[in-house]
Amino acid sequence: MQLVFSDAQYWEDFLPLTFTRPVAEMRCGILTFAERWIKLLNISEKAYITEEYLEGKYPHPKEVESLFIVPNFLPTLKVVEQIKELKSGEALVYENELLAARINMKNFSLSQIEKMTDIEGELIFFKQPTDLFSLNDKAINFDFELLTKGRKSQPLSETNGLLGNASDLFIEEGAVVEFSTLNTKTGKIYIGKDAEIMEGCHLRGPIALCEGAKFNLGAKIYGATTIGPHSKVGGEVNNIIIFGYSNKGHDGFVGNSVIGEWCNLGADTNSSNLKNNYANVKLWNYRQKKFIDTGLQFAGLIMGDHSKTAINTQLNTGTVVGVAANIFKTGFPPNLVSNFSWGGMKADARFNLEKACEVAEKVMSRRKVSLTDADKDILKHIYEHFTD
Repeated sequence: MQLVFSDAQYWEDFLPLTFTRPVAEMRCGILTFAERWIKLLNISEKAYITEEYLEGKYPHPKEVESLFIVPNFLPTLKVVEQIKELKSGEALVYENELLAARINMKNFSLSQIEKMTDIEGELIFFKQPTDLFSLNDKAINFDFELLTKGRKSQPLSETNGLLGNASDLFIEEGAVVEFSTLNTKTGKIYIGKDAEIMEGCHLRGPIALCEGAKFNLGAKIYGATTIGPHSKVGGEVNNIIIFGYSNKGHDGFVGNSVIGEWCNLGADTNSSNLKNNYANVKLWNYRQKKFIDTGLQFAGLIMGDHSKTAINTQLNTGTVVGVAANIFKTGFPPNLVSNFSWGGMKADARFNLEKACEVAEKVMSRRKVSLTDADKDILKHIYEHFTD
């Protein structure tokens, strides 16, 4: 049995985060959507129905009987059991949308489905980038229970101060936490394997610091915040998600934001998350090709993979940055920074593709990760086909 993750109609809605990945590979809570479903359903083999140019890295399904999942929601225990009990030709539907089905991918067609069952009750669904940080508290709580049930946390060193219930703190093996304060009254705190919280940090949950990630000296972290694997964060952050392998290592504020992989925010980079007139924030929508009202008063930065800011960069409320952009010009960049922008301003030249790949290779090699031919093909496709 293989799990088949479908982007359904959501891939374009999550740009620029999904320029380089299927929807299932986004992180929210502690886990990616794919990791969460693999854990819930105990099925390790996975495949994707996604954009053709991503299939070199994210394999297309084998022609066998499969469990088809639209991954970007948090299921109830009842829904998980309903999915496990699906028989061939059966499906689950939520708000007239197919969410899960057991079908044979050899002749993939929805005509195979002979029985559809409506899911009762309300599900927590992620439909756009701002949902990732807006609903991150619920995802952290869900993953915390999923990962820690029946397990014992490593002890918290006596050099630290804990405010709240110890049962709402979980420290994985190899993690280092010293001379910091952790507040679980405001939400659960999960510290991943080999993660580190340096001296003088202050954490107010809900927070997930994933495997190998670090909070630098004196960091101030407000929930609901997720720092993905092997990332480094300093300064002040509030309700952000970093997918992984990205750095905001120095002072500066970022709030209500989502940052992809292999990004770097230079020292004293600040991202506004609230307009001076307290109006709702508008964000660029790639599907509609215009700025749309998010309905949120707080929304900061949405940044695609491999993008970077120089020291002292100041970002406006509701800024969207594409893939492999370099922001280093004086003044506030526009609220939409194009893929491969070299400077960050509208009239700036594009970052040379070959040079961009060279930089990516250097950045990734520092974490002992290779830029594969499949990665290069993805970047090339984005460079040639997506100008914004």
